[in-house]
Amino acid sequence: MFEQRIILFIVFNIVVFGMLFIDLKVVHRKSHVVSMKEAAIWSVVWTAVAMVFNAYVWYDLGQQKGLDFFTSYFIERALSVDNLFVFVIIFKYFSVPPLYHHKILYWGILGAVIMRAIFILSGIAMITKFYFVMYIFGAFLVITGIKMLFIGDKEIHPERNIVLKILRRFIPITNSYSSGKFFTKENGKMVATVLFVVLIVVETTDVVFAIDSIPAVFGITTDVLIVYTSNIFAILGLRVLYFLLSNMMDRFCYLGIGVALVLTIIGIKMLLIDFVHISTLTSLGLITLFIGGSIVISLIKTKKVES
Repeated sequence: MFEQRIILFIVFNIVVFGMLFIDLKVVHRKSHVVSMKEAAIWSVVWTAVAMVFNAYVWYDLGQQKGLDFFTSYFIERALSVDNLFVFVIIFKYFSVPPLYHHKILYWGILGAVIMRAIFILSGIAMITKFYFVMYIFGAFLVITGIKMLFIGDKEIHPERNIVLKILRRFIPITNSYSSGKFFTKENGKMVATVLFVVLIVVETTDVVFAIDSIPAVFGITTDVLIVYTSNIFAILGLRVLYFLLSNMMDRFCYLGIGVALVLTIIGIKMLLIDFVHISTLTSLGLITLFIGGSIVISLIKTKKVES
């Protein structure tokens, strides 16, 4: 079993980083505005690869692990839609030309893969050594969910980003995009461009969202292979999802409520883990109901407003 997992882990990373290399060096070798057709094709590709991997997990590790992967993947994809709102806000705030959106999201999500791997391994290590951490994560999710229900989602203010403030204090920054480069030379000195600033804001913002989404997956499983692979597949598909949905994000007016309910339910499940058994299939059904329901109701309401 251990050898199977090592092989699966190696295959997973080879496939993921191989596809990322093709994406950067072949498909997007030159910066261009990503069309809806291109985004749709890549969205299907990333989803299909995730489902093929899910089928292999189901076949090789069993039905329960396969279901755990699918549920964890679905949770992360659902919760990550919140990130799309943030990307739109950040790009508008810094007036980023559409030509460079893909490059920022590519490197931003590549950095998120590394950071989330660290978060996941640290979180599982804490749960393994100190079991009560599961209750802390559960309570955190319940509080976050209730706060979102009654106070609203997090407001994002790029100019208040603490990392950005520190960056501006120690690194010279030019207002130029310098043909899509992260660094350039001005008067013989190396300076950061606005593109690099935007990348830092995207990276640090993802950390904030990871604090919510990763504990939510722990509510489904603490199997490091399942948590890691499902999480990475989900955020890799996030980039192309942005290009598909960025122009209609204002129509998902009730999505925040759906996300809040999901976080609350998973948090309660974690708090009751030693007292009440809630199956993965039940969790998947509730998540589908809340997220799917909030999206459908949002689209119906905004369609009536537009008409």
